[in-house]
Amino acid sequence: MTTEMMPLLLAALSGGVVALLLTLFGGGGSVLAVPLLLYVVGVVDPHVAIGVAAAGVALNALTALAGHARAGRVRWPCATLFAVTGAAGAWAGSSLAKAIDGRQLLLFFAIAMAAVGVSMLRPRTVVVRPEPRLSLAMSPRVGAAGVGVGSAAGFFGIGGGFLIVPGLMASTGMSLATAQATSLLSVAAFGATTAGNYALSGWVDAGLVGAMAVGGLIGTLAGLPLARRLGSNAALGRTLFAGLILIVAAYVALRAATGA
Repeated sequence: MTTEMMPLLLAALSGGVVALLLTLFGGGGSVLAVPLLLYVVGVVDPHVAIGVAAAGVALNALTALAGHARAGRVRWPCATLFAVTGAAGAWAGSSLAKAIDGRQLLLFFAIAMAAVGVSMLRPRTVVVRPEPRLSLAMSPRVGAAGVGVGSAAGFFGIGGGFLIVPGLMASTGMSLATAQATSLLSVAAFGATTAGNYALSGWVDAGLVGAMAVGGLIGTLAGLPLARRLGSNAALGRTLFAGLILIVAAYVALRAATGA
């Protein structure tokens, strides 16, 4: 466990940046956790960076979930089925990732980052529709979507919100706003499952996780008033943020390919 002050401070700063971006733009920020841990905090092993990032994502998602749950935005039956089946997929995906060389895994991670960046550039259509109730006929679709998305989230070591939201919308018919709130249970479950799997191999540093969690709380509190002021500039900010993710993805791929 890391106890040196400088790495812990840098981890707290990284956690604050990730949480701030998540609060401002509602997704995508968690994919920056691994590059920050590797190239700012100084974590050497990519597997450790992914394990720590997964744990931090799970904690941040639980914090956000609590707020949405109090507001009554979470559809718990759909959320629970998606999260439980997806957690099984996340365990399988993370087990496969653990068996892959760290440099190769970072190349796959860079591809996932690029996919997140591209998904953020797509316009989001707000559709008002009756919110669904989980039915017996719907359950196989929700479960299958959960397994597929969970496997990808576990393999890449990301929260997977950019996949969970469309997965929930496609399998249940719920609106974008409800899917965003409902997805947080799965983000937490997939992150916790991935982190637990990595922890069994000694690839989760509790000190760094704690520092990122503290920084994340501060980042969330700082982001809330900024998010309210963003207003009409939210689309531009989201586009710039997506561009940043694509640039970092290219950097991660270059470092992984050259072994730098």
